[in-house]
Amino acid sequence: EIAGITARRCDYEAIESNPVRCADPEAAEQMVRAILAAKDDNDSVGGVVQLEIHSLPAGLGDPVFQKLDARLTAAIMTIGAIKGIEVGDGFALTRRRGSQSNDAMAERSFVSNHAGGITGGISTGQPVVLRIAVKPTSSIARPQRTLDTRLQDRTIETHGRHDPCIVPRVIPVIESMAALALLDAWEVQDRLCPGWERR
Repeated sequence: EIAGITARRCDYEAIESNPVRCADPEAAEQMVRAILAAKDDNDSVGGVVQLEIHSLPAGLGDPVFQKLDARLTAAIMTIGAIKGIEVGDGFALTRRRGSQSNDAMAERSFVSNHAGGITGGISTGQPVVLRIAVKPTSSIARPQRTLDTRLQDRTIETHGRHDPCIVPRVIPVIESMAALALLDAWEVQDRLCPGWERR
């Protein structure tokens, strides 16, 4: 999602074929237009990045102090411009009943993935799904109110080369921070219980 424009379909192969790394080629074109319009207005736009982690074995994490979702979100929140993260269906779960939110288990899998692949701080073996809020770039070439060193009201304009949208640029940073958090969790788990992922 960029500037309120949301992908309506998911074609993983389309992600690398457009500058905004969107899985919906039609939405990607609209996003590019919105970014260019913000640039023309000397402004910026933000968006939401959906991170999906596939093929993670069940059992990674801890129920209390080293919860997998806490590790991932803490690592990603250290990135500048990140202002919020939801795991799985996140805030939408607040508008549902438990019967609509629980991920029922079947013989070899789950029926749904509302929890986003992590339950009780431990991976379930389903895809881990995070949605990450990226704020609009604060460095814009429009007059903005601020204070000087004497705490007097002033107006400032930021000139130079500034991206009107950093969503596409922050994606590899998000992926890297998530990978570091997963590696750290994996190392701890492997030391406590060698061979845990094969059980």
